[in-house]
Amino acid sequence: MNILIFGSRGYMGQNFFRLFSGSFGSDVDIADSAAVGKEFDRVQPDVVINCAAKTGRPNIDWCEDHKADTLRSNVTGPLVLLEMCLKAGCHLVHMSSGCIYQGDNGGHGFSENDPPNFFGSFYARTKIWAEAVLKEFPMLILRPRMPFENNAHERNLITKLAKYAKVIDVQNSMTYAPDLFDVAKKLIEKKATGIYNIVNPGAMSPYEIMELYKEYVDPHHSFERVEPKQLDQITKAGRSNCVLSCDKLREEGMELPDIHQRVKEALQGYKKSVSS
Repeated sequence: MNILIFGSRGYMGQNFFRLFSGSFGSDVDIADSAAVGKEFDRVQPDVVINCAAKTGRPNIDWCEDHKADTLRSNVTGPLVLLEMCLKAGCHLVHMSSGCIYQGDNGGHGFSENDPPNFFGSFYARTKIWAEAVLKEFPMLILRPRMPFENNAHERNLITKLAKYAKVIDVQNSMTYAPDLFDVAKKLIEKKATGIYNIVNPGAMSPYEIMELYKEYVDPHHSFERVEPKQLDQITKAGRSNCVLSCDKLREEGMELPDIHQRVKEALQGYKKSVSS
């Protein structure tokens, strides 16, 4: 099975490249149909995984000031890949995001079928727009949320939170990255279609994670609790705080370990990685 990964140098792309031995990576502009076409000719893919996206550096506030670039990467590009995959008869896998909701849906969490309700950032809106079209076709859409793992990678949620002087205390769904890639591999290998929330059961707040960070990693780490309204005053883009349902995964026999368990395991490994 020939697998072509776009955005292969990014955080998600690198992990998928390691996950699928013998896969092909590409970092061409996915909105450039001619460049994408050459990659299709080169690889003759059976599966295309889209990990290319603008998430902003250091955060999604960047997208507010670079809307054209964000739109090109997050909306135009996925549609180019969709058209190419439909013509070539190959399976498209699109990395989306769970950051298109706000709240916990009355304690039930938002399912894959619930319409998005968070439009407070341009980044979120581009993910919503792309999904609105892509879901009409037989392809796979994966929605991780706030991925974290057991090392000090700059895109690791734990690394990001450790840099903040102020951290919110709002319950959120999160994804242990190794669980994400384990589930993704199973879904891709059976060429599953539809939308999947890939989050660990339960919810935690970033503040709770930093409290555990002090316990497991650095007892001298200092930070303050901040309310979402206060955060809105110092950021350009609104922030999604939401809980997603993982019932679909469980019903299909892919229930993941609880988020609290995974956060503790990740912090224990994180401590070793920064100490070595």
